[in-house]
Amino acid sequence: MGSAATMHLGSWVQTYSVLNYAGRSITPSCLILNPFRKTLQFHKHNPVFSLTKAKRLDISSYPYTSTAISAVHLSKEDRLKEEVENEDNPIDETTIPFNFKTYMYQKGNSVNEALEKSITVKEPIKIHEAMRYSLLAGGKRVRPVLCIAACELVGGDELTAMPSACAVEMIHTMSLIHDDLPCMDNDDLRRGKPTNHKVFGEDVAVLAGDALLAYAFEHIVNETMGVSPTRVVRVVGELAKVIGTEGLVAGQVVDMESGGLTEIGLDKLEFIHIHKTAALLEGSVVIGAILGGASDEEIGKLRKFARCIGLLFQVVDDILDVTKSSQELGKTAGKDLVTDKATYPKLIGIEKSREFAEKLNKDARDQLSEFDSAKAAPLICLADYIANRQN
Repeated sequence: MGSAATMHLGSWVQTYSVLNYAGRSITPSCLILNPFRKTLQFHKHNPVFSLTKAKRLDISSYPYTSTAISAVHLSKEDRLKEEVENEDNPIDETTIPFNFKTYMYQKGNSVNEALEKSITVKEPIKIHEAMRYSLLAGGKRVRPVLCIAACELVGGDELTAMPSACAVEMIHTMSLIHDDLPCMDNDDLRRGKPTNHKVFGEDVAVLAGDALLAYAFEHIVNETMGVSPTRVVRVVGELAKVIGTEGLVAGQVVDMESGGLTEIGLDKLEFIHIHKTAALLEGSVVIGAILGGASDEEIGKLRKFARCIGLLFQVVDDILDVTKSSQELGKTAGKDLVTDKATYPKLIGIEKSREFAEKLNKDARDQLSEFDSAKAAPLICLADYIANRQN
């Protein structure tokens, strides 16, 4: 990603506009929660919200703010509890019928089922167990859901996108396994469980990550149906690019080289996060669009959208690292402070970081202004979800 793709945070602190894009904002109804009263409220721009006609969900017990609702991995008991009718919250059936929580639950379940089937335990037993341990350990499944949502936005369907959606999650899992190794971030906790190397050893953890990386591409090539070979090759090329020396690896290397340095500017911090974190989120969206048959113009708009939410994801991550506990995050909190790592809160403060996150969210939503608002609703709500997540 060259300089043209870089968002200059330094200039934003004075007069900031991520992409200088003038477009009307579209705002579907995304359910949000009030953490203080634990009662329903709605997005300030969208006071209208509806659940499906058949069900009323009791969500008062979920301690999430805004659209940060982890509906992907719930126990059977929690799922049943959600479906109990709540007579205190009658539903207006004439309102807009998009339910983000249900959407995330359904898509997350579809992704989990596909991931479960994608890698079975076979010889050598240990390596496949290690791959499955981290791949099926939970998580919000944001990247695969983004891939599916982008595909559906431009006319594709879930079945078409699913192999690539799973591949993106495999590669994301690989990056987490490797990132947690003693030679990297040296972490003991991931998604509320011991990290892969703590369970299987460093040697197997490295190989498990390598195996997931290789299998991701095999899975795309072997399992994608109903898509032209040209588009499949384009998908493979896009995914390889966003995880290589122009993407994730580049960000990781610069991040490692910056460790312990006291003079890390905003430009370098932005480079790290755009490549290390945003690149794979961007790739997830772009790949979905390619599979769905998007035009180059549509892919360009979705790429800008994804770049914004990718950087947004990391800004929020930096904020959560200094405002939440390890139990709340499911991983070690406060590590950035302990290692004196450069973060947005460290360089510009918590409040400016929050303002920056809000700006990124707005600019991301602007990129979707020319798409059908109903089809764009999942991506818009996913942007809100990323902006307001609590872990």
